[in-house]
Amino acid sequence: MPHDHPDESDHATEHPAHSHDHAGHSHAAGHAHAHGSTNETRLAWALLVIAVFMVVEVAGGLISGSLALIADAAHMASDVVALGMSWVALRIGRRPPNTRLSYGYRRLEVLVAFVNGLTLLVISAGVIIEAVRRFAEPQPILGTTMFFVAVSGLLSNIIAFAILHGGSRENLNMRSAWLHVLGDLVSSVVAIVAALVIMWTGFSPIDPILSILVSLLIAKSAWSVTRSAATILLEASPPGVDPDVVRLDLMASIPGLADVHHIHAWCLTAESAMVTLHARAAAGTDPLQLPPAIGARLREKFRVAHTTVQMEPDTCVDDLMAELPPLDANGGDDGHGHGHGHGHNHSHHHGHGPSLPQGEALPCSTGRRPAHPAH
Repeated sequence: MPHDHPDESDHATEHPAHSHDHAGHSHAAGHAHAHGSTNETRLAWALLVIAVFMVVEVAGGLISGSLALIADAAHMASDVVALGMSWVALRIGRRPPNTRLSYGYRRLEVLVAFVNGLTLLVISAGVIIEAVRRFAEPQPILGTTMFFVAVSGLLSNIIAFAILHGGSRENLNMRSAWLHVLGDLVSSVVAIVAALVIMWTGFSPIDPILSILVSLLIAKSAWSVTRSAATILLEASPPGVDPDVVRLDLMASIPGLADVHHIHAWCLTAESAMVTLHARAAAGTDPLQLPPAIGARLREKFRVAHTTVQMEPDTCVDDLMAELPPLDANGGDDGHGHGHGHGHNHSHHHGHGPSLPQGEALPCSTGRRPAHPAH
């Protein structure tokens, strides 16, 4: 549910049990917006360059009969689609959040990076299969035509690579686009080498041999992007943000913090780490002083962009909820006793005990809350 935050001090006063750390968000948002605009411009220019030279590459590959050129042409064709998707993702990602998408469209760039990585893997596999087939059925190759087309492709890839090289290296979407063009650049170099070998020696098997080598190198980089994107989509803890390490660090560095638990860390994008946690203040410590201190520590130590802190009394409400009977599809006890499904309810609980209205629908299931939760 969206929340209005007209004033942070009012929010802290009215909702002491659930606080958000927003310090530094305006600077980070402005910095991200500037990077986003620059990335969009670079992608648009690189897309134009690749699209113009793609036609030459495709035609030259078909005319010369070179697998290396065909592989390069296929990569360039995929680049047009990949760069276009990346540009659209960054463009749409600038749209503000709404009631349906409280984080906006920023994660779309991660999804596009994932698709781009998979596309590169499929293309690489296809080239390797075709290369193996050509060993059994060699085909004539026009070395001179192959050479001049490969040189033109190399020039276009150098221009596109230079354009994208100045973009954000942390943005996973830009990284996948950059890898696409880098793969094309390497493919063009290999095609030139293969063309020279064929022109000078007539050894045509060099074409599929070098094609396999390039495809393996591209597949390695593509797998890295795909794995990184999949990790973010699965909401795994960001690198360097181990919940156990975070807990020990906060307990040691934040005075007046009696306990911290239910720590969840994930990435909205490759550049934006998020953390939610439950905390309890020691006796004599003002609970309102802890969320800002926790947020500041997480930014300083772990580079966390956004922190949500839920302050609690002596008993954790989520632990009480975990002791309730499991719910079946009809909203009742499934008859198997006390379950421990840890469905964390991060609603605005203010220490009033686990009172749950009868018949209120759970937000992400068809079950309904019991009338009298067991203690």
